[in-house]
Amino acid sequence: MDSNLSFSNSRETFKIREPDQTKATCPQTRSIGAIGTIGYIALEYGMGRAASTQGDVYSFGILLLEMFTRKKPTNSMFRDNFNLHSYVEMALPDRVLEIVDPLILEQRNNESNRTGQSSSGNSGRLGECLASILRIGVTCSAQLPRERMDIEAVLMELHLIRNVFLGVGL
Repeated sequence: MDSNLSFSNSRETFKIREPDQTKATCPQTRSIGAIGTIGYIALEYGMGRAASTQGDVYSFGILLLEMFTRKKPTNSMFRDNFNLHSYVEMALPDRVLEIVDPLILEQRNNESNRTGQSSSGNSGRLGECLASILRIGVTCSAQLPRERMDIEAVLMELHLIRNVFLGVGL
């Protein structure tokens, strides 16, 4: 049985092939060369490299970008060499508020109105924190594994951003 599955993102074409079943008496187990969800799978997996922590970091970076932009990596707006990573990268640092999920900004404005705080004073800090988070997402989803952040550094940066945003521990 020769069944192949291929897919592509804006950078690479991936081909996943099931191994040939040569004997009818073989156990009916299957394995494939790469496992993951289109858009989230690290690019090096499509080139036959083994799973690694850096591949997980890539997936985390894409997820972070998706959470804050509300754009899936498979969105129809992403074609050719234009993808979620490049979309966010092009907006950093000055146009972050244009690409971030509007619900995040709306929720922040509603919270400011409820507490009677000025939203304009907090919007600068919010924009800086969002830019920092998106920069982490872009770095984590870099094409080359060696250009990605170490997950421990990601955790430390995210904690620092949280503390800056909340104004604690400074």
